[in-house]
Amino acid sequence: MPFRFTLFPPNAPRAMARTAAALLTAALITACATDQPAPTGLNASLDASRGLPFTEGLASPGWLQTAVHYVALGQFIPIRGGHAYPLLGVAQYLAVQKAEAAIGDPPVQSASTGNGIGAGGRPRLEADRGAVAGASAVVLSYLFPSTSQMQAFEDMVTAQENLTTPGPQRAAFLAGEAIGRAVGAEIVTRAIGDHFSDPTTAVIPPPGPSVWTSNTNPATINGGQLPRVLPWFLTSASQFRPGPPPAFGSTEFLNALHAIRDFSDHPTQEHSDIAAFWAFAAGTETAAGFWLERASEEIASHGLSERAATHLYALLSATMADAQIGCWDAKLHYWLIRPWQADPGIIPLASVGKPNHPSYPSGHSCVSSSAGEVLSTWFPERRAHFEAMVAEAGLSREVSGIHYHFDVVAGRDLGLNVAAFGMAADASGNSVLTAH
Repeated sequence: MPFRFTLFPPNAPRAMARTAAALLTAALITACATDQPAPTGLNASLDASRGLPFTEGLASPGWLQTAVHYVALGQFIPIRGGHAYPLLGVAQYLAVQKAEAAIGDPPVQSASTGNGIGAGGRPRLEADRGAVAGASAVVLSYLFPSTSQMQAFEDMVTAQENLTTPGPQRAAFLAGEAIGRAVGAEIVTRAIGDHFSDPTTAVIPPPGPSVWTSNTNPATINGGQLPRVLPWFLTSASQFRPGPPPAFGSTEFLNALHAIRDFSDHPTQEHSDIAAFWAFAAGTETAAGFWLERASEEIASHGLSERAATHLYALLSATMADAQIGCWDAKLHYWLIRPWQADPGIIPLASVGKPNHPSYPSGHSCVSSSAGEVLSTWFPERRAHFEAMVAEAGLSREVSGIHYHFDVVAGRDLGLNVAAFGMAADASGNSVLTAH
C-alpha cells in the first residue's frame, strides 16, 4: 500500500478542555469576521440571500465547542458522540430557520413584525443568536443532565443575552430564544424515541474461523443497537450495505492480513504518531467532534452567516451519524474477525486498543469519508486537503493493527454514498433539516 503523508505533526494539539463560559466568551470575541464572499457549496446562494452582514461573532461555534468539551469530559465513546452531535446541530439549524421565518422575507430594516423580532439588520442577527442559544441549552441539558451542567448552559444563555443592547436587539434575542427552546424540546423528544438507548439485541454468531469474538465475558458488542437507530436521512440501515469482504483464507484476505502483520512487526514512529492522533477514543471529542471542529475552522475563514454555519453543522453531523448506522449494519451482517484475532502475532497499538465490534467495514473510514465529502462539497477548493485527511484516518486503523485495508475501502465507499444521499435529500428542501 502506498504511504500517505501525515498531515499533522506528531505533537499537534487537539482542542483542549475549557469551561463552558470561557468557550462561549472566546467564541463571541474571536469569531468576528469582516465582510467576505458568500458561502460556497451546497445551498450557498439560499443561505447568503437570507444572511446578514458577516460582521458579528456567531453563537453556534461556541455552543459546538461547549458540546465537544462535555463529550470529552463525559467520556463518551465514539458512537455516543456521533449520536449526540446531530441532536445539537439539527436543533440549531431548525431553530434559526424558524426564527427567520418569524421575521419575514425579504427583511425590511425599519419594520417590525410585532412579535419582538425585528425584520432585519441587527435585531435579525440577535434573533438568530437567541434561537441558537435556546435550542442548544435544551439539547445539551438533555445530553448532560447534572444540575451543575444544566446551570452552566443556562448561564451561557444569560451571558449571551447580556451582550445584547436593551431594546429591540434584546427583544429579538429573547423571541429567538423562545423559538429555539421549543425546537430543542422537539429534538429531545425525537432523541428519546430514536432507539439509541435501547439495549442491544444483536446475536453474535457461533464461533468460527472467520467470526469476530467479543473482548468481554459474557460477550458484549459496542454499538449493537445502532442498526435499529432512527436515521436522519437514510431510508434503512442497510441502504448502502457493502458487498461481502474477501473470503476468509482467500489470497486476497491473506494478503491483507499479512500487510497488517508487517505493520505490527515493523512499527515506525511516524505510524505510531498517525495512529495516536486519529485514535479519538473515550475522553476525546471523538471522530465526529474532530470533523465538526474542522467545519468551525471553515466557517470562520469563509465568514459564514449563522444560518449557513448551523446548516453546515446540522448536515455534517447528521450525515456522520447515518454513516455510523450504515457501518454497524454491515459489521453485524458480516461479523468479520479482527486482524489480531486472525493472527495472534499482530499486536494492536496501545494508543488505539482493541475495539469491541467486528472488523468490516472500518467505522473511522465510514464517518471520516462522509464528513470529508460534505466539507469538500461546501468548500471545493479544499477537497484535496480533506481527501488526504480521510486517507490518513483510514491508514491510521491499518497501522494500528485493527483493520484490514479492505475494511477501510468499504468504509470509505459507504461514507461517500451516505454523504451523497444526505446532501441530495437536504438540497431537495424536503428533509429532516427543513423547518416546517
